This record gives sequence, C-alpha cells and structure tokens, in this order.
Amino acid sequence: MAPRANWKGFLRLSLVTCPVALYPATSESEKVSFNQLNRKTGHRIKYAKVDADTGEEVENEDIVKGYKVDTDTYIEVTKEELENVALESTRTIEIDEFVDRSEIDPRYLIRPYYLVPDGKVGHDAFAVIRETIREMNKVAIGRVVLTNREHIIALDPLDKGLMGTLLRYPYEVRSEKEYFDDIEDVKVTKDMLDLAKHIVNQKAGHFEPDKFEDQYETALIDLINQKRAGKPITAKERPRGENVVDLMDALRKSIGGAQASKDSKPAKKPRKVASSQKEMLMPIAGKKSAKEAAAKKPSAKSQRKSA
Repeated sequence: MAPRANWKGFLRLSLVTCPVALYPATSESEKVSFNQLNRKTGHRIKYAKVDADTGEEVENEDIVKGYKVDTDTYIEVTKEELENVALESTRTIEIDEFVDRSEIDPRYLIRPYYLVPDGKVGHDAFAVIRETIREMNKVAIGRVVLTNREHIIALDPLDKGLMGTLLRYPYEVRSEKEYFDDIEDVKVTKDMLDLAKHIVNQKAGHFEPDKFEDQYETALIDLINQKRAGKPITAKERPRGENVVDLMDALRKSIGGAQASKDSKPAKKPRKVASSQKEMLMPIAGKKSAKEAAAKKPSAKSQRKSA
C-alpha cells in the first residue's frame, strides 16, 4: 500500500500550473523500535497531558498553543488564528528561482520528498516543468507549507518525477567558526600526504547504497532473537581507540592493512530483506515458516506413486 501524501496542491512556474502531491522519500518505520514498560508489571507506560500547576489531566480540545514571553506569561494562539495566516505556499509551490546544484551548501539540506502529478490531469504541464529544469541543469527553488510552517524546497528531476528537498533557513545553520577556531594550524608534510593519498587510492570505490549495512540494527535483532530463545546475553568487548605515537608509522601500517583487506576474499553481500524488519526476527515458537510446511507436505507426484 502506497504511503499517504504529506501535501497536495499545485506546482507553478510562471503561468504554467499543475496539481501535484508530495510524498516522503524516506522511512524510519522499518527500524527496530522499543516501548517503555513498567519494570514491576511489564505494562506499557502511558503519558497523560496534565496541567503543570494543578496536576489534573487536560482534554485535547482544551489544549491551545502558547508562545512564552516571560517566566509565567504566554500568548495564546488558536488553531483558527494560525489558519488565518494566509500563505500562498499553503496550497501552491511557486518556483521563485533557479540555481546551480553546486551552490547549495549541504548543511542546508533537511529531507527528501517525491513530487508527482496528482490525478489524471496536469501530466503535460508537469513534464514541461520537469524537462525544463533537467535541460537547464538547474535546481528549482520554491516554498511549501508543511505542518503549519513554510519551508524552502529545492526541486530536482528524478526519473519521471521530481525530488523535492526541504532546505533550512540561515538562522537554523550554526557558523562553523565557533567550533573550528581552536583547531591548530598544522603543517602536513608531502611524505605524509603522499602516504595518506595512497590509502585513499587503495580504498577508492563507487557509491553503492546496497552495500551499506546497519550493524547496530542487526545487533538489536540478534539481541531480541537471543532473548526470545532464552539464551544468555553476554557483553561484547567495546572497540577502543589507540593513541597514535608515530604518525608516519601509523600511515605505513595503514597502507599494509588496506592492501591486505583488498587482497582478501570479498565479503558476501548481505541478503536483501523485505521492507519490514519483523521478517528478520525469529518466528514465534509453535509457528512454522511456509518453506518448512511445504517441505514436510508430500508432493502430488509422491502421493500418486504411493497410491
């Protein structure tokens, strides 16, 4: 089942307009997640919304948004008042400008979305906008309202659709100077740089996301499976970093290690699994997998022979 659209409205380039829908391009739902439990009873923890002063639970219809202006002073803002803040980007992504892809600082990138035509009309206009962006080799910059906030969105052609990436505002990006000022100015010698370049060349490859493995997720699933099977859980030794005494010696040893790793037999690619992590967990006792059931069930051919 396809995910629900996060937003529906119109995409507009000057006088060219088409209805579109915006879908999330990423998902966190496949990851292992935990509930909070009461250790004594094993029951789930339930959170209640209570008045900070009286301690009494507050009904949802009595909860409003408030902006804190002083210690105990808030300006209340109702849902109706927020809806009255009329922004055109609530219903329309207006393309304001086109920029070179290389000009977008990676720090401004938030999350990607897929933008597709909504319904059977507007495919022609959508294709015109998409192919214009593609031919010009530019990124279109527009605005869109999601969860009651206006966001800058960068539109990039992707196959038959558009990828929209939300961008941060300048006030959301911290300056690097407050973090980098204390880094010492170190003179890197040519010999060290040559050794380091050699390591990079040995490890050079291509960006292939299919090779990525979430080792922490795998370890969590293994932990859950062991506990379900009643096996004892033993702590594994944590990796420790070592102080580098001789940098040149460390670089030379790294070259040897990288070469040995390259010459060794490549690791077997992890088996691709279904989108749901639940299929990776051990089946509950008493249930058999479809493969096991099929293996134990006699085939029609063998039944005919026995007859």
